[in-house]
Order: sequence, then C-alpha cells, then structure tokens
Amino acid sequence: MKTKRIILIVLTVISLIPLLLSLISSFNQAQVQSNLQLYQTNLVLQASEFSGDNIEEFEKISNSFLGQNPYKSALQQYKEAKKLSRKNLGKLENELKSFQESQSTANSITLFSTSSQQEKIQIELDQQRKEIERLTLKIGLLETTQEESKQALEIWKNIQENSSFSDLNNTANALKKIWSDQVTQTEDTELTIEKQLNGWFRYYSLKKLYQIENRENDLILLENQQQEAAQQALIKLTFVAIIPLIGGLIGVGIIIFVFIQLALKKESAILAIDDRLKWQTPWTMEIPWQVLVVGFFFFGQIVLPILFSFVNLDITQLSLRGKAVYVLITYVTMSLGGIGVLYWSVKPFFPLPKDWFKFNWLSNWLVWGFGGYLVALPLVVIVSLINQNIWDGQGGSNPLLSLALEGQDVVVLAIFYFTAAIAAPFYEEIMFRGFLLPSLTRYLPLWGAIGISSFIFAVAHLNLSEVLPLTVLGIVLGIVYTKSRNLLSSMLLHSLWNSGTLISLFLLGSGANS
Repeated sequence: MKTKRIILIVLTVISLIPLLLSLISSFNQAQVQSNLQLYQTNLVLQASEFSGDNIEEFEKISNSFLGQNPYKSALQQYKEAKKLSRKNLGKLENELKSFQESQSTANSITLFSTSSQQEKIQIELDQQRKEIERLTLKIGLLETTQEESKQALEIWKNIQENSSFSDLNNTANALKKIWSDQVTQTEDTELTIEKQLNGWFRYYSLKKLYQIENRENDLILLENQQQEAAQQALIKLTFVAIIPLIGGLIGVGIIIFVFIQLALKKESAILAIDDRLKWQTPWTMEIPWQVLVVGFFFFGQIVLPILFSFVNLDITQLSLRGKAVYVLITYVTMSLGGIGVLYWSVKPFFPLPKDWFKFNWLSNWLVWGFGGYLVALPLVVIVSLINQNIWDGQGGSNPLLSLALEGQDVVVLAIFYFTAAIAAPFYEEIMFRGFLLPSLTRYLPLWGAIGISSFIFAVAHLNLSEVLPLTVLGIVLGIVYTKSRNLLSSMLLHSLWNSGTLISLFLLGSGANS
C-alpha cells in the first residue's frame, strides 16, 4: 500500500471521530425549527390586534395559520411546545444520571471529560427548566383569553411559589396581581411587565393593567403603538409565509410539468438525466477522497479548532456581533483551506476537460437558479415536515439559525448574510457540485453520483435532523448543475435558499422581540 494512501486512511479515521461525535451529540439537541412555529404564532398574535383598513387581509392570513380563534390555537401550540420541552428535559435528566453513574467506574483520564460533559448537561437542564416555566407563564396569559382566569391564577401562583428563577417569579407575581385586581399605583408591576414580557404578551398584560388603573391616556398610547406593531407583523407574515407559499405552489406546477414532459419526450425532456451527461473525469477516486478528507473534514474539524485554540478566545463571552465576525472568519478560513487543497490536488491534471468548474455569465443560469429554487421549496418543506415527525423536535440544527433568530442588528444580519448567502454557496457548490459530483460519475451512474454527493453534502452540516431535507436540497442542486453545466446556477439556487431562511429567521425573531 502506498504511503500516501496510508496517510489518507489515518487522516480519514482522525477526521471521522469529531464528525461522528458531532452527529451523535446532535441526537438529543432540540431543533431550532421546532420553535419556529411559536415565533410565527407570536407574529399572528401581534397581528391579531390589527383593526385597520386591511382587516380582511389579516383574517385570511390568520385563519390559514391559526384558524378562526387565534388565541385558542396559540394556546394549543404553546402547550405542545411545553410538552416537547418536558420531553427534552427528561432526556437530559436521564443523560445526566448515566454520567453520574459512570463516574464510579471512570478512571482518572476519563473523569475530567465526564465531569466537563456533566457540567454542560447541567447547564442545558437549567435552560430547559427555565424555558418550560417561561412557556407555562405565557400559557397562563393565553388561558385568560379563553375566560380561564382562575386556571391562569393557579399557574402563576405555582410559578411564584416554586420557581428558582427570580425574573419569572417576579413576572408571575405581577400577572397574578393584575388579574386579581390587587395592583396599587406604588408597585413596580408595569416595569416588570415591560422588562420581562415582549410582543403580544407585553401588550395584553399592559392593556389589562391600564384598564384596572383607569389610565386612559396610557391606554390610548399603548393601542396606537400596538396598531403599528400589528401592521408590521402583517408585513412580516406576508414575507415569511405567503410569499414562500406562492413560490411553493409555482414549484409544484413546475414539478408536474417536467414529469409530464419526461413521460412524453423522454430523452429530450428537461428532467432527462442519463450517462450522456457524465463528465470526463481524469483522476481516480483517490483525488476526491483526498480533497474531502484533507480539504474539508480534516481541515475544518481538526486543523481549524487547533489554530483557533491559540487565540484563547471564549466564544460564549462574545457579543452577537463578535460571534457573527467569528463565524465569518471561521468559514472564510475553512473555505480558503478547502479550495487550496482542491487546487493542489487537481493541478497535475491541468488543463481540465471543458465542462469542469464552469462559470458562464451569458447562459440561462438565472432561469435554472430561480426555477430550481421554486422546485426545491415544496420538496424540502414536505420532507422537513415528515422529518420533524421522525425526530420529534430532536436532531440539532445549524447554530447559525439560533444566532439569526437572536440577531436584531443590521450589522449582524449583514455579516450572517454574507456568510450564509455568498460565502457558503460559493465554497460548497465548488466542492460538492463542481468537484465531487462529476468525480463520482467516473464510477457511478449519474443519478447515483447526484444522490451520494447530496448525502455527503447533508452529512457535512453535522446535524442528524438536517440530513434528510438537505439531501433533497442537494439532489435539486445536483440536477440543476448537471443540466445547466454552470456553477452560477446552483450557486444562485443555494444563495436564494439560504437568503430566504436567514431573512425569515430575522423577521420571526424581530416579531418575538417587538
């Protein structure tokens, strides 16, 4: 066996360890997507107070998401979210118990690692317990909209007496006083509500407070502010839900059309993909193996963490802007390293055959990119819905999604947008569609190459719950690149997908914090 191949095998094993550990650790992590419905519900609740000229437009949007009674539907969704959080809490408690039991048999080498992991789980447990209480507190407010004030008071009393989180304890106490008509002008109830609640929940609580205190001027001002917020919520809902829905319906139409055309025209159809479209691949499987292992996984999973360890930077202590800059620097560094290894690996085969790494600005790449995006919308959404049932809200998510939800700063959004909608499509399309897919066609049928490259693309994102939907997205990207023979088309599709996701998260997050 050649020395180079032995080195590749060793690097593959080393690279697979953190890859597998990341996938395994994502198993019990909650999906960000599982909370997105609550964010959308918060927007609808905010918009439910709208009383302007376009009230009929809102009612159509509201009914499509939360039915005739948005408050009742929102209550149900919050109860489902609480149920899922309790399930996550149970898993974390079991995981902590298993670590504690293993300490009795752990040796001195593994004891530190076990203790560190146990500390991490304990932090996650506290966060999950606080999230459950936060959901419970809001469930109490939603219960009052269903004329269940007595039940709401019991909920808040229980939080007040048993919560170990002072902010939630104070909020529950304030709400209990408001709905018991026990508020006095000297108390800081209003300040507590403004500080601890947001969106519709803050408005609804303050409205009740001003009513029992007969503060007419403050009530009028609050109503005016709420109308502005409700109008903005309507606009956000239109972008987050209606536009993708229309795009998805167009995508369904395109899918039906191309399959009918395939049945009628066969080899000359748009969707006709056979071995005539294969690339001429001048290298053996050792080259893509080398590029993926050394340039992508080893560099990203081993080299980069070692390099950044010398900086001695505590990421958790960074501001949101700092985290955004860190993510950008990390991704750009990984991209430069990966492309460098790719160039070094294929350089001996220059000049490459004509269809490799093509960027043709004068072709119909815009049509392929936009068309592929519209087709991907219904396919990935349907698969994602099935996927959520499979994973039941578990399986982890890209950490960038959580940061995008938190980020209500234009600078942060701009940095994330450059990372997700420009840098990521450029690098990943070169690696997975421009290089890996054509390389595999030397050994596999074209559909097999598209499928395998899409699966590796999905696994590279390091979250189990994302493997299935990202594989479907990768297949659409692969078909678009195979037929267009232009990396600009798949890069555009990839950029549109990431842009839509990022902007939707930003809007949903802004709705929750307004």
